[in-house]
Amino acid sequence: MSDLRRIIWLASYPKSGNTWMRSLLAHYFMPVGKAPDINNLRQFTTGDTRQDFFDAANGAPFRGQGVEDWMRVRGRALRLIAASKPDHHFVKTHCQTVRIFDQDVIPPELTAAAIYIIRNPFDLAPSFARHQNCDLDLAIERMCNPDTITGTPSGIIDLLGRWDDHIRVWTHAPGLPIHVVRYEDMLHNPGRTMRGLLEKFLKVKVDGPKLARAIKATSFEAMKRQEETLGFAEKPKGMTAFFAKGQAGVWREDLTPAQVARLRAAFLPTLERWYPEMLKETGAVAAQA
Repeated sequence: MSDLRRIIWLASYPKSGNTWMRSLLAHYFMPVGKAPDINNLRQFTTGDTRQDFFDAANGAPFRGQGVEDWMRVRGRALRLIAASKPDHHFVKTHCQTVRIFDQDVIPPELTAAAIYIIRNPFDLAPSFARHQNCDLDLAIERMCNPDTITGTPSGIIDLLGRWDDHIRVWTHAPGLPIHVVRYEDMLHNPGRTMRGLLEKFLKVKVDGPKLARAIKATSFEAMKRQEETLGFAEKPKGMTAFFAKGQAGVWREDLTPAQVARLRAAFLPTLERWYPEMLKETGAVAAQA
């Protein structure tokens, strides 16, 4: 039997930069002028919520009624995704890498490696609220809830859970080759951040001009213009704009001191590990609550 450990997961909590990363990699690896727009990223990569793969794995149109139905078909769907290309390829996921119903949500036998994208929870919360079409307090509640799931109308699920648990299970997955990218580092210095990913992790010799073109083509402004011109098929129903701000530090205007305090208290150990530079300022704001 052929080795199906072909999937390089592009994993993240929603609204952490996954679409940006997929676009950047597409523009770097595909020939000049051939990279897909934001609505056709499946030409380069794919995702684990693809209806067509679930339908094929189910032997009929998939219509799930809960997590158990989803897991009944997910393993077969992922095998089809892994086998859909002859070598390593990128697959987007927002799921945690955990076991449920005695099955792996992220099966090791189909996994080559993972790129994990993190965004600080203070900036993520307003963006997640827009993504969920809910107010900020409810978005924060969902980020703090270990049972949070989202999904498609047909019952294909994103197993999110808590923001900090999501990071913990991915970054501590036994035997998983993983490279962590912070969204804020991509914003601050995309060239250096992508060089680290390409050279150190993917073992690709970097073509400087090619990387510069990819970064320019996938700037936030460029992707926002694409959405305004073409729309964005992955935008959740009820969301006005998928590419809204794309900045670091928007939490200072968007969150109240009480909301900052709530996020800080919920996620302090993870903040200490991944965002130590934010502790002082968020602590001062939280103290005003």
